[in-house]
Amino acid sequence: MNPDLSTLLPYPFERLSQLMAGVSPPSDKTPIVMSIGEPKHKPPAFIAEEIRAHLGALSSYPTTRGTAELRQAITDWLVQRFHLPLQSIDAERHVLPVNGTREALFAIAQCVVDRQSKPLVLMPNPFYQIYEGAALLAGAQPRFLNLTPQTGLVPRFDAVPESAWKRCQMVYICSPGNPTGAVLDHAALEQLIQLADKYDFVIAADECYSEIYGDEAQPPPGLLETAARMGRDDYRHCVVFHSLSKRSSVPGMRSGFVAGDARIIEKFLLYRTYHGCAMPLYIQAASVKAWRDEKHVKENRKQYRKKFAAVIDVLTPVVDVQRPVGGFCLWLPTPIDDQEFARELYACTNVTVLPGSFLSRKAYGVNPGQNYVRIALVAEKEECIEAAQRIRDFMRNL
Repeated sequence: MNPDLSTLLPYPFERLSQLMAGVSPPSDKTPIVMSIGEPKHKPPAFIAEEIRAHLGALSSYPTTRGTAELRQAITDWLVQRFHLPLQSIDAERHVLPVNGTREALFAIAQCVVDRQSKPLVLMPNPFYQIYEGAALLAGAQPRFLNLTPQTGLVPRFDAVPESAWKRCQMVYICSPGNPTGAVLDHAALEQLIQLADKYDFVIAADECYSEIYGDEAQPPPGLLETAARMGRDDYRHCVVFHSLSKRSSVPGMRSGFVAGDARIIEKFLLYRTYHGCAMPLYIQAASVKAWRDEKHVKENRKQYRKKFAAVIDVLTPVVDVQRPVGGFCLWLPTPIDDQEFARELYACTNVTVLPGSFLSRKAYGVNPGQNYVRIALVAEKEECIEAAQRIRDFMRNL
């Protein structure tokens, strides 16, 4: 067996299941699950229609590179969304469809990390646990960048010593962040690109929450957008990961893409050719339609805004909570230990939330996820309000 498997920690939802073992929630309250970020909004009807229309493609193998039509739809979306120079991004060289961002975020580390040189992979803390597992199985050592109120819940790249940058082979960033919803601005992204130029590492930017944000006039900036603003339209060292799961509320489609530095995309395509993870043709056809439509995405954001406003209004009397810039999660401070809070909340109210310490690691003497819980506002508005009311009443009784 691969000895690196022994370095992996249980996934957060496995730990949550263990935490709740033996707890019997009140039977007179319907269960409300807010622990997992699985969008429940109704996806646009045209997606299912397009899948049905292309089921005849089941008799054909898809290619790893994907169809030219899908790659062009993705390229057009990137240019429009992030104001990229039209000729700077080529559907043939800079774009690769993937089966959702999760598997691609894992695979990129296996592709780019050289395990023979004692590599470091930097990542935010708290974080999406795929980053850590990918680094460990690639033979790298994770180095955590703590996200705290003092850092604005974003990584402080200037706090990383030069000795770490010299060993760094890749940096994971997530903006808007999971679980905090904080956004890296152009200045921070520019700083990171300059560091990548100096120390020759890859920036893997998880931007799967980029299309869920509060201010319609101020969408979160992207890594490729910042590179283009710097005149860096070769996108050297930069790769971004996007998905339809959150944007179009279709997590079951497993449809996303990677885009950026053509040198990295070329090697990643080679890796994935052996990996055997081509996207089914009927999913590609539906994805083309989804990337070319913004109407349903704007409606999606509208629904999240309404839910955030309603839930925060309910919770404000008992806890200081603010709408994050992006994403659909509340990063809620708890008055007691976060694991105890989650367990007792479930026992008293039949509401499930995720302890923040399950999404982070102790680093530099602190666990930045401790005494927080992540609440995913993915259910319908009425159910989110009901959950917020139960949480409010629970906190009043603590």
